[in-house]
Amino acid sequence: MKLEKEKKRYASLIAKHGINVQEGQFVNISTEAYHRDFAILLAEACYEEGACLVNIDLSDPRLGRLRIQKSKEEHLSYVPEYVGHKYRELVDKTAANVKIIGPEYPDILSDLDAKRINTVRLHNHLAVKYFYQEGIGKSKIHWTVVAAATPAWGQKIFPDLQAPEAEEALWREILKICRADKENCLELWRTHNDVLQQRAKSLSKLKIKHLHFTGPGTDLKVGLSEKAIFKGGGDMSPRGVEFEPNIPTEEVFTTPDYRVTEGCVAATRPFLINGTLIRGLKLEFKKGVITSFTADHGEDTFKEYLDSDEGAPRLGEVALVGIDSPIYKSGHIFEEILYDENAACHIAIGSAYKFCLDGGADMSQDELASIGCNESTVHTDMMISSDKVNVSAETYSGDSIALIENGSWVFVPVS
Repeated sequence: MKLEKEKKRYASLIAKHGINVQEGQFVNISTEAYHRDFAILLAEACYEEGACLVNIDLSDPRLGRLRIQKSKEEHLSYVPEYVGHKYRELVDKTAANVKIIGPEYPDILSDLDAKRINTVRLHNHLAVKYFYQEGIGKSKIHWTVVAAATPAWGQKIFPDLQAPEAEEALWREILKICRADKENCLELWRTHNDVLQQRAKSLSKLKIKHLHFTGPGTDLKVGLSEKAIFKGGGDMSPRGVEFEPNIPTEEVFTTPDYRVTEGCVAATRPFLINGTLIRGLKLEFKKGVITSFTADHGEDTFKEYLDSDEGAPRLGEVALVGIDSPIYKSGHIFEEILYDENAACHIAIGSAYKFCLDGGADMSQDELASIGCNESTVHTDMMISSDKVNVSAETYSGDSIALIENGSWVFVPVS
């Protein structure tokens, strides 16, 4: 296997740092069938860290396509009960969960009916709502999302290469961006986490009232409540164990008061929704809701997504990323949100993170609603910055502070 040493190091990084496997912990890995060999490498690394059991769920995207094509309309909402039970057990047993992304067939859903695709997505989400609310939203499980290369995905990024060479080239990019090309990757990640966490703490101390994004096609104000807390780098589970939700990660992010979002914004990178690439998106917000939009490609899919529920056209996240990000510096658009969101500042429509609010995990739904914390069955990030975008902050005390100029951080964290 090519890059065998580096892939083993990457698998070890995920087990030790990503989900930080604890002695006797149950680990669940979900991925496409193409990644079964890397999933086995990861399972071995998890057992070496003391996992009691490692389960691997392999899916084939061709089966998902068949269902959307062939199933009767009334059957598309069906989800077997065992799915919900399984993901509830992951939370209740404080398990660890790894999702390995990397499409074997990147465009497999792009020509299918947007409404049928969204129906399947929506009901799958509802079936595991407890997992997202308690496991992810309150960090009760150790979870992380990582990537592995495929030939077709590689050719999206390296179109001049043949499939095997493109896959290897993508693997090398993934390993480099995730610092797994270095022997001391664990030490590098700890240092990187310190930088992100210090930046997040400093931003939280500012007590920001508005974030203002300006650039080509963008003049957007995002409001924050006084309860907003910025997060970056690793998270902490209630059992007092740190884990890394995304590898890679370059962002500091928080939960906005969705009601105080005004202005227009242009997406600076394409992004996927339900298997369709949304290109050239431009949005307008009024009183916290998307009131109009246009897209060069994927308008029907985006419209169907916004119709998922009442919270779908509202903000659930705002994140800051500088162009010092290794993803941005690579010069590639990956067409996978895990990577592209870590190349640029972004906003997310849909559900908000309660852990980005002071005391949010213990707030009632009414209390969360009173500070503009959005609730939804969707959550999709949209990149909104480049080397031509500026970000400034207005604090509750009335100060105006430059954070990012021409894509680069100018805000200096205070220790």
